[in-house]
Parts: sequence; C-alpha cells; structure tokens
Amino acid sequence: MDALTQPPVLEGQALRLRPLREADAEALFALYGDPGVCRYWSFAPWTELAQARAWLAERMAWRPPATFGWALADRGDDQLLGTVSLFSLSAPNRRAELGYSLLPARQGRGLAREAVRLALDFAFGPLALERVEADVDPGNEPSWRLLEHFGFRREGLLRNRWRVGDTFADSWIYGLLAGEHRGTA
Repeated sequence: MDALTQPPVLEGQALRLRPLREADAEALFALYGDPGVCRYWSFAPWTELAQARAWLAERMAWRPPATFGWALADRGDDQLLGTVSLFSLSAPNRRAELGYSLLPARQGRGLAREAVRLALDFAFGPLALERVEADVDPGNEPSWRLLEHFGFRREGLLRNRWRVGDTFADSWIYGLLAGEHRGTA
C-alpha cells in the first residue's frame, strides 16, 4: 500500500477502474448533478461545475492509505461512467468502506457488478483487508441486491444517518469478510 503513488488501474472486460483526472470534471458533474443518482447518496445533487472541480481536487490529492478512489471508465473510450472507492481505510483493523455510483443511462448492464468485483478483488487481494463495509439506503434495492450478490450480509440499521438537504435517510450497514469473498470466480 505504501509504495503506491496513486490508485492502480484495474482492468475488467467492459470497463476499467482508473485514477481520477482533471478532465473528468464535466462527467462527474453530470453524475452527481443527477437527482436520480443523488437520491440515495450522502449529499444533494450538485448545481455548479465548481462543486465537481472541488470534489475532484480533493480526491486527486491522494494520500495512501486513506482512500482508493477510481473513475469507473468505459474500456473503449476511457470516459468516466461512474465512480468506485474504497475509503475510510483502517490499516490496523484491515477494514475499508466501499462506495460506487453509475450514470443512470449506463445502469442495468452489469457495469456496477464488474466494478464492485474489481474493487473487492483488490481489497481482499493486494490490500489484504479482512473486512469491507457498505452503507445503503433501504430504498435503494438495486444497490443492496448488488452487495448481497457478492455475499455481503446486512448487519444493522442506522436510523437518520444521512442528512441530504432537509431530509434524513436511514442506512443499512453491510459487511463482507475476507473468508466470505468469492474472488473472481
């Protein structure tokens, strides 16, 4: 982990997870400016491109091992379609949280599944984590079904965990242990 200078590129069949770059700002604004994407996110939809640039600058100032943040990019044209991250890394506890988002026009094609698999293989492989966690709004069925596909277990409910605008949202907490991870199979 310490030898890395940026998140590594992880290659899949249809996509790649690559480090974020400044040229991703407009695609990120389209992603996180979309009310459908942010409906279950921890912040309200962006209203200005400057928000995307500020978010991107913060993520590009990468300091291992706190966060591994990737652009979920089309393997053909390398355009950002979403994001995937392993964040809140705790090296002593060998634990991280998983987050992911995908443009609505690209949902339902197995891309999120491929991206999550790549991130989990990295988490339980090179990072040698023992546990990966995720929090999901109970209303976000596609997301919690995706986690359950990979063997994540629903471990609890945190009530009113996130405030987005004037609304509070609950979170289901999911966990996956290294011994439960099925790898690329």
